[in-house]
Amino acid sequence: MDYRNDIGYRKETLKKLLFNIQKSEDLIVKALYDDFKKPAFEAVLTETNYVISELKDTIKNIYSWAKPQRIIPSILNFPSTDYIYKEPYGKVLILAPWNYPFQLALCPLISAVAAGNKVILKPSELTPKTAEIITEIIQKTFHINHVEVVQGGADIAQKLLEKRWDYIFFTGSVAVGKIVAKAAAENLTPVTLELGGKNPCIIDETANLKLAAKRIVWGKFINAGQTCIAPDYILIHKNMKVHFIGYLKDEINKAYGQNPQESPDFARIINTKNWVRLDSMIEPNKVIFGGQTDAKNLYVAPTLIDEPNIESNIMQEEIFGPLLPILTYKTEADIKNIIDQYEKPLALYVFSENQHFAKKIITRYSFGGGCINDTVVHFSNKRLPFGGVGHSGLGAYHGKLSFDTFSHHKGIVKKANWLDLPMRYAPYKDKLAAIKKLLDWI
Repeated sequence: MDYRNDIGYRKETLKKLLFNIQKSEDLIVKALYDDFKKPAFEAVLTETNYVISELKDTIKNIYSWAKPQRIIPSILNFPSTDYIYKEPYGKVLILAPWNYPFQLALCPLISAVAAGNKVILKPSELTPKTAEIITEIIQKTFHINHVEVVQGGADIAQKLLEKRWDYIFFTGSVAVGKIVAKAAAENLTPVTLELGGKNPCIIDETANLKLAAKRIVWGKFINAGQTCIAPDYILIHKNMKVHFIGYLKDEINKAYGQNPQESPDFARIINTKNWVRLDSMIEPNKVIFGGQTDAKNLYVAPTLIDEPNIESNIMQEEIFGPLLPILTYKTEADIKNIIDQYEKPLALYVFSENQHFAKKIITRYSFGGGCINDTVVHFSNKRLPFGGVGHSGLGAYHGKLSFDTFSHHKGIVKKANWLDLPMRYAPYKDKLAAIKKLLDWI
């Protein structure tokens, strides 16, 4: 079993993984519902189908991705041929989150395996049913010395971080990301950190408000708002606010009905701790829609919050739930004053028919990725890198970039022997002028 060097073995193992996932899809969807009532549509769209698509793409392209890449050589090395070899890091630790517990566990695992690594995967303890089905699938697919699932809570994660790894891939909160980065630094272990932040959603006077509301409601309230790239707050031109709020209310009612708690299409908050955190963010005098909560059922309604104080809890941390603050601006300076109060976000969205304004926004501010006139959907394109910047993350992945993330790129020069220029060798007397001319020429 040579998973490090045998690309054929890696490919066949990934085919086996694909078969086992497809065979277990109904069980995966049920596990996601049991863990936090994730609707089947969302489970298929954002979890199982996404993983299956990633697997098929990786299986199709693994040989071309792994093939040494020929590079234009330097004239200084003439005559030579130069290559980049893709080499697995070795032992990889993947720490997966609870909000998309199947997708965000399996997608990095697929790429780590494709690149030739050994993997230890720790799924989230907050989604035990999903962790259980992941464990079963992995045990059916991989030799235990190749890929192993380790279950447990924060104490197990801490013990795993105390071990030495060749690469660590973490998805989760900024606070835990700092702990992971600190642990990795002890052994100079490279890391990918997929974190989060307060993602602004800017709407100007030219935007198609009705369509913007429809797309924002979907992107914000899918998975009950527990999405790292969901819009965290609206920043809309003051003149458009009243009309836009009306459209938002209409779209929420269309999506989830008059009582979203009875809708089969609206998920629940993951646990009591997160429910309490979200409940404490709701200021009743600021609620203009929704606001209902149910501790027993871990329910928080899709809620619109009107002009919360910038110092309030809801504006001081990433919301990660179905609460949507609506702020207004008059000038571009107002936009800057608000966005600059926060660390660089994982996503930014702008709705505008003014191409100059939209381009100015996406180039002026630093953020992981985003959309013009939509939300969240940039995640779906495997040809786009996905990752944060600054406090919202380190490194990126998806598609071929995922394979590259889990590969060390090793530069190789293959030098020919039929010519050996003497200029580089000592003694250097009378060679300085000639070498300077050569360096200037190239």
